Amino acid sequence: MYKEVAQKLVSFIKSSPTSFHAVRSISALLEEEGFERLREGAAWDIRPGGKYYVTRNGSSILAFKTGTQLENYSFHITASHSDSPTFKVKENAQIDVKGKYTVLNTEGYGGMICSTWFDRPLSLAGRVIVKEGNSLVSRLLNIDRDLLMIPSLAIHMNREVNEKQSLNKQKDMLPVYSGRKMDADALKLLVANELQVEAERIYGMDLYLYNRAEPSVWGAEEEFISSPRLDDLECAYASLQGFLRGENSESVSVYACFDNEEVGSQTKQGAASTFLCDVLTRINAALGKTPEELSRALASSFMLSCDNAHAVHPNYPEKTDVCNCVYMNEGIVIKSHAGQKYTSDAVSVALFKMICEKAGVPVQFFCKPFGYERRKHPWEHCHVAGVGEYCGHRACAAGDAFLL
Repeated sequence: MYKEVAQKLVSFIKSSPTSFHAVRSISALLEEEGFERLREGAAWDIRPGGKYYVTRNGSSILAFKTGTQLENYSFHITASHSDSPTFKVKENAQIDVKGKYTVLNTEGYGGMICSTWFDRPLSLAGRVIVKEGNSLVSRLLNIDRDLLMIPSLAIHMNREVNEKQSLNKQKDMLPVYSGRKMDADALKLLVANELQVEAERIYGMDLYLYNRAEPSVWGAEEEFISSPRLDDLECAYASLQGFLRGENSESVSVYACFDNEEVGSQTKQGAASTFLCDVLTRINAALGKTPEELSRALASSFMLSCDNAHAVHPNYPEKTDVCNCVYMNEGIVIKSHAGQKYTSDAVSVALFKMICEKAGVPVQFFCKPFGYERRKHPWEHCHVAGVGEYCGHRACAAGDAFLL
């Protein structure tokens, strides 16, 4: 059973090289289940017992199912994110190197381990804005072949590579595109050829590098998954499957997958945007409910935030808390922190434990060990939070599920 689930996850990740593609993959799965697409700029006709979804920027998505007994309803929400650390291609990206090479000018997106990007096949994916008549339309792009590589420097030229290494993303990590000097518009022509449009019709591009390495199920008993973009497409997929299977006639069930978690979520489509609040408010109004009923619904709602957790590293066991150790394949993880970096508390933990107990799912706990540091965002993570906190723009995105 778990191998079948793992292969479905792997297929989902392979079809989702960027957040734009992830939202397309999620939309396709929702439409297979009979969900109706709504658009933020159009009127909404929402009925009890209906299934709907809406996207923002093509990179964030909210789906919801309305119950049939909504006299005193609430929202039950899961939240994950669609983006992963990568490199974004800049405008006018081609750089000539001594007339012999062409590299691409990129900048880092999110917090990646830089060394993992060296010496492996890469390609480009993202969205392209194309002029069609008097309109601009968004087209998804995935150049499905080994196109680029970021070559590491030979040890003969850097004898301290195994002792210490400081990397400049703007200099040391530019991907090689060609073994010759290319024409100034070569990259744009490549994109145009892939999309089968004229280059002059391309008006904008959001292009990202992605790792072409195949996802792998491995280990003595095939108990591990390794894959690019596992954080957070694993939880985006797992929470979607739970959302599709779940039923509650007295609530509005909501699936959320936001873009830009890796850079702080302070965007029009991020978790700290108005997207979720806007959608919940419109659901309430479309169902004929009053603002007072919306306030009551929010006060009794619950959000489960879903992201990956830190398991004990077999080579660095001292990096984990002495009492709250997380191990692969031993259950869902609840994160907590006295300073509220994760906002789980006794009430939310107890409720979540009871849900897992009912489902026969084991639970583990993660706490920051002494000396642990994490990157800081303008907002901070939580694992389980009331939706009232979320709508006050205290963002949520932690949690975790290992599928195997």
